[in-house]
Amino acid sequence: MLILLLSLSIPLSIHAQETSLISWNIRDFGKTKSAEEIESIAKILRDHDIIAIQEVVAGYGGSQAVARLADELNRKGSKWDYSISYATKSPKYKTEKYAFLWKTSKIKVIEKGALVAELDSCVYREPYRMRFEANGNRFTILNYHSRKYSEQPEVEMSCLSDYMLNHQDENLILAGDYNLPISHQAFNILEENKFKACLNGDKTTLKRTCENNNYLNHAIDNMIYDSIKINVTDCGSIDIVQSCDRLHDIRMLSDHLPVYMKFQ
Repeated sequence: MLILLLSLSIPLSIHAQETSLISWNIRDFGKTKSAEEIESIAKILRDHDIIAIQEVVAGYGGSQAVARLADELNRKGSKWDYSISYATKSPKYKTEKYAFLWKTSKIKVIEKGALVAELDSCVYREPYRMRFEANGNRFTILNYHSRKYSEQPEVEMSCLSDYMLNHQDENLILAGDYNLPISHQAFNILEENKFKACLNGDKTTLKRTCENNNYLNHAIDNMIYDSIKINVTDCGSIDIVQSCDRLHDIRMLSDHLPVYMKFQ
């Protein structure tokens, strides 16, 4: 009986020490999101510990949408806090905000969020960095949304790679929409320095139309982490579509799937 109890307790102990991060480019996250849509988004995100959101509207309604989401999450069994970035210093019509939300019972903020100003001359939207602690371990998340694929996002990734290599002591995680597949050579330098990608070619964007249940498009959302410092126990994308007849309604929430990573 003792052996059985010990064997049952081991996976429970491991599970308790996991931290779950989810990242989502929620298209035009602002005042146009209805109460029903905010509730749907909260249901998708509520089981994770830290949420990183890209494409928060920079103008009126973006920050309010994050507050509405936090309020909805607070109704679902856990206490949440949140942080919203300033608007990025971007070319016209490309400015956004980012947001982090986290469960206060599991996550401690070590360093307040801030846009990475030293990258603003190289990227369209500076990453939003924030430093956390969970289960006694500290890590920094860079919340990032790159320029479009047609605008050479590999230029930005070169700058980001340099930044990450110069800050390896911080235990960095790069989460967001890269607008590049992880197979692109722009990621080679990070791979050579023991950084790994959570997803390997998984498609994460949604087509406008659907035939034969084929609704996924590009493999561009991901998380990159320091494989020496972080032990990833699970990662993937969440298929919130599942069938053609749901595609239109899901695209009202976003044209991207959320991606998640569980780590120790």
